[in-house]
Amino acid sequence: MDRTTDSAAPQLTAHPSRGAILGEIHARPFAPLATPQRLLHFAFMSDQAQAAADREALARFCAERGVPGPADGAKHHRARLGETSLRWEQHSEFTTYTWELPSPGAYPFLPASSALPHAMHALPQPGPLLVAVDLHLLPEAAAPELGTLFDAASLAASLVDGEAAVAATDFRAGADGFVRILVLDRALGPARAGALVQRLLEIETYRVLALLGLPEAQRLAPSVRRIEEMLVRIAGTMTQTDGLAADNALLDEMTAIAATMESEAASSNYRFGASRAYDGIVGQRLEAIAEEPYGGWPTIAAFLSRRMAPAMRTCQMLQQRQLDLSRRIARAANLLRTRVDVALEQQNRDLLAAMNERTRLQLRLQQTVEGLSVAAIGYYVVSLFGYLAKGAKDAGLLPVDVGVATALFVPVALLCVWAAVRRIRRGHGES
Repeated sequence: MDRTTDSAAPQLTAHPSRGAILGEIHARPFAPLATPQRLLHFAFMSDQAQAAADREALARFCAERGVPGPADGAKHHRARLGETSLRWEQHSEFTTYTWELPSPGAYPFLPASSALPHAMHALPQPGPLLVAVDLHLLPEAAAPELGTLFDAASLAASLVDGEAAVAATDFRAGADGFVRILVLDRALGPARAGALVQRLLEIETYRVLALLGLPEAQRLAPSVRRIEEMLVRIAGTMTQTDGLAADNALLDEMTAIAATMESEAASSNYRFGASRAYDGIVGQRLEAIAEEPYGGWPTIAAFLSRRMAPAMRTCQMLQQRQLDLSRRIARAANLLRTRVDVALEQQNRDLLAAMNERTRLQLRLQQTVEGLSVAAIGYYVVSLFGYLAKGAKDAGLLPVDVGVATALFVPVALLCVWAAVRRIRRGHGES
């Protein structure tokens, strides 16, 4: 197929992530390995800042030895240093160093600390050490007795890669701190050997990373249990009617419990999610090496299934308990909040009823005062009229008796005062 570029072809605008997506499938390729070979593999936990500092340290390390260093932003790099090779990889939360060393091809082996290149000490440790593996790739004819090399109580061995090799390990850290893996080459070529060895190293690395969720689950289990007991107690208390103050106190306690629960869930969700993802990768790598039984020993998959599955179920169970507990707390809080709202509505209704009663009493008092006011004002008006009538009688201007005129004026005065008071009250009501 002709891959030449036609200069007349239209220039298409590529997606910004197209290059990274296309390159991802070719990232971390398998490196061919010749038998015999020894590999020392390390995995260090590292955050973003530690990863950036580690890349810079590796670049200086390579420059000092006259070999190319990792490119800016690179996640993997391979450097040839004489008879040894260094493979460096960065992942989301850990960094790996894998040293490929020459091997005498026979047992007994030198301790890993003696075989470790001095150059490793020139590289600063990116973060806490999590994984240390000592892997030996040997021809089958040089195979030692597995029972003398590993702990028979936890030994797992199997034929792998279409019976082209035997893989064995006991998953135990020796006195030197390394977990030993033995690969016996029966019919592997360099390419298949490189792929198999990388998958075995990844199984051990991701196995340990997956189990990081177990200490987190064990740490959170007492707190989850305590919150469950508190929720049961609060739910029992809710069946009683102790008034609005008691309900408010329960609601405050419920809010504090919910905050604690959400804080713990937020801090552990990433770890539990990562454990599930790593456990899935372990399963994929185990499927890829295509195990078959060997020598009556349990296969690696069978061994890990017995040991890892309970730990993974513990993490999943605790995360599910957290989720269920959060839902139960939310339902209980909603019920309690509803009860508080109903109590507040009842309290408000009683308050409004009391206000209405006070308003009615005030209206009756106002009506009484208005009646008294009309009588009092009317009395003063009639008194003033009496003085006027008396003066008019003395002046000869009033033809009738003063008493009679005053008596006739009383209803007129009262009616006028009452009308004036009503008008003033209406005026105040309109304003």
